[in-house]
Amino acid sequence: MAERSTDTSAGTGTQATDRLYGSRLSPDRQRERLTSGEVPVAVYGLGKMGLPLAAVYAETTGNVTGVDVDPAVVETITDGESHVVGEPGLDALVAEQVDSGRLVATTDGPAAATAAQIHVIIVPTLLDDENEPDLTTVESVVDDIAAGLAPGDLVIAESTLPPGTCRDVLQPHLASESGLEPDTFGLAFCPERTSSGTALRDIRGQYPKVVGGLDPESTRAATIVYDELSDNDVHPVSDATTAEAVKVFEGVYRDVNIGLANELGRLADELEISVREAIDTANDLPMCQLHDPGPGVGGHCIPYYPHFLLGRTDEPMAVTETARQVNDEMPAVVVDRLERELAAIDTDLADASVVVLGVTYRPGVEETRASPALGVIDTLSERGAEVAGIDPLVDPADYGARSVAIDELPDEAFDAAVLVTPHAAFERIDWPALEPMVVVDGRDAVDLSETAHREYDLAGSSGGRPPRGSRGRDSATRDGAGPRSATTDGGNDV
Repeated sequence: MAERSTDTSAGTGTQATDRLYGSRLSPDRQRERLTSGEVPVAVYGLGKMGLPLAAVYAETTGNVTGVDVDPAVVETITDGESHVVGEPGLDALVAEQVDSGRLVATTDGPAAATAAQIHVIIVPTLLDDENEPDLTTVESVVDDIAAGLAPGDLVIAESTLPPGTCRDVLQPHLASESGLEPDTFGLAFCPERTSSGTALRDIRGQYPKVVGGLDPESTRAATIVYDELSDNDVHPVSDATTAEAVKVFEGVYRDVNIGLANELGRLADELEISVREAIDTANDLPMCQLHDPGPGVGGHCIPYYPHFLLGRTDEPMAVTETARQVNDEMPAVVVDRLERELAAIDTDLADASVVVLGVTYRPGVEETRASPALGVIDTLSERGAEVAGIDPLVDPADYGARSVAIDELPDEAFDAAVLVTPHAAFERIDWPALEPMVVVDGRDAVDLSETAHREYDLAGSSGGRPPRGSRGRDSATRDGAGPRSATTDGGNDV
């Protein structure tokens, strides 16, 4: 790790500090010091978003220590390898930064904090059993930072936090544990705006970077940092709480929008239309931007962020709460539709064998947190079905389903299949070669109209096919064969 400067002058002191917060150096000189490696950076959390962030910090500043509690993760990075899969360019970037000595990794948070002048927090904020935000991991990182915090240091939180956390939790905690006055170090919230599979692109400037500090000097210092990291605009906002709200609001908007799409999608059976076609056509108008219906909402973001507000404000949030409920119910709705389709051919779900296609929450992403597939598997099991699963990235046996390989499907005889996550690998499935079954397609991913399978399309198909085959339509209007590409910024798969 780089040695730390011995200058301990506070941001409010009379001497110029060589750190960014409270610096009296010219802006050009501050940028020069940042990009030349003279300002050591510590990035806390080397997960699927933290490692890409640390690598981009390293290529920009040349002096980064990544911190993670998992020794295996640290060992992998120290060997110049990435443990994060599915991120184009990350393997090469990590190898390059480690080989050049610009990026090192450690499990020793306090030591990294002692060496650093900029501290970047990017660990997850999860929910407890009562759906309350759990800040345990964030506070643990803050303890490590406080152990080495010095006047003039800048702390940047990229972890998504309930609005007010920087002001009410992080700053008092840092001050108390470090013994420093709150106005002697900087604290800013600069939310990550990244998606799995495009992390490097996003960090480098796909979207404007939001910056909000607890004081104007924190905002100014953080703006300098992200002006260098990002090719896009940096958007300073009034304060850290506003920046925290921006990130949470983005997620709540998408959850509510998807909840509306799912509620409308459930009308497809009663109206005997394809709601997907209606949504796609309605979206011709720029003022209408409905998302895609689907079997639920997964991942570490959208299902969690509404709870960062629900129950934490005096103002009732009926729209947000209802949307969350609708989306939580969708895996059970999918199983209800399957049960009805099986009953139509005199098959009891309790006696049926069902294969679930896709366990991760998104195609090509090795992440199962809050995946709708988990709810589908659990509901099927609760109703007595024999459940198998196929996923190219994870083992379905870890989630309560018997594992089956794609190439083994022709040797199996299932009563039904539920397509939850349309991985590209599923394009290899030879549907005509399989024993006839009920297929519930939750993503409008396949067209089985020329097969012997009984297909049910949740909310119908974008090509105009209603949920149950050609009801109300001529078969000539059906989609062409093959999977429909999954969206990544307007549907349930994010």
